[in-house]
Amino acid sequence: MSDRLDVRKTYKLLINGAFPRSESGRSYEVTSAKGDFLANVAQGSRKDLRDAVVAARAAQAKWWGATAYNRGQVLYRLAEMAESRRDELADHVALSEGVSKKASQTTVSTSIDRIVWYAGWTDKIAQVLGGTNPVAGPFFNFSIPVPSGVVGVLCAQDDSLVGFVDAVFAPICVGNAVVAIASERRPTPAALIGEMTTSSDFPAGVLNVVTGITDELAPTLASHEDIDGIDLTGASIETADELARAGAGSIKRVRRPNVHGNEHSLRGLRAFVETSTVWHTIGQ
Repeated sequence: MSDRLDVRKTYKLLINGAFPRSESGRSYEVTSAKGDFLANVAQGSRKDLRDAVVAARAAQAKWWGATAYNRGQVLYRLAEMAESRRDELADHVALSEGVSKKASQTTVSTSIDRIVWYAGWTDKIAQVLGGTNPVAGPFFNFSIPVPSGVVGVLCAQDDSLVGFVDAVFAPICVGNAVVAIASERRPTPAALIGEMTTSSDFPAGVLNVVTGITDELAPTLASHEDIDGIDLTGASIETADELARAGAGSIKRVRRPNVHGNEHSLRGLRAFVETSTVWHTIGQ
């Protein structure tokens, strides 16, 4: 027998660029796909979720105020960090999802490529979704895409890495701040990506990741009045209907589950973008 005990890591929440334990003091065990112990994870409370929303609101204006080029560089830096820790990510995906090492490495490669894809879109979204509109008069008329603000994300339960990356970094790419509820069953890949953002020049609060019991946290996320949009692609159709109704009181923009699977497309980028119209007179 070994004369020492392994130091088991407890994965914390990510709120405002820090890694607090839940204010409730709770944690829960996460098991691998085979049922073996994998990690202890903080069991976030509704108070933790509300704290994350406050942090996201404070960070969003700064994130949107940065140049599109700078936001792209920050996202690309995250891809670099993920590349340097790809083996650790692959181990967690393999254990969590019960796939082979080769399949988990492919999943990690896809996730890193997606982050690079989002990094490349930061300075192009204005040209694609915006434009100059013809008007009958001595005016210029411009349509400019602007972020919705703070977006709540209910992450997929089974797609622990690629699904998380697509759901979280699409709204961040276009200037939103995000509060994400990670997969209850497979939270560790999301927790690892959250850790990497703190060494990737992300302003504190742009990405907040809360782990815990989905049924306990999701209604608070959906009904919170300071959340401008909610991504329910990680929920079942029935659960999404209930949560969409909970968000109706605060007139949230809602992205519903995609029956065809994860969506990695311009539609995903457009989901939490508003259009601002600007008029300007033509000088003589």
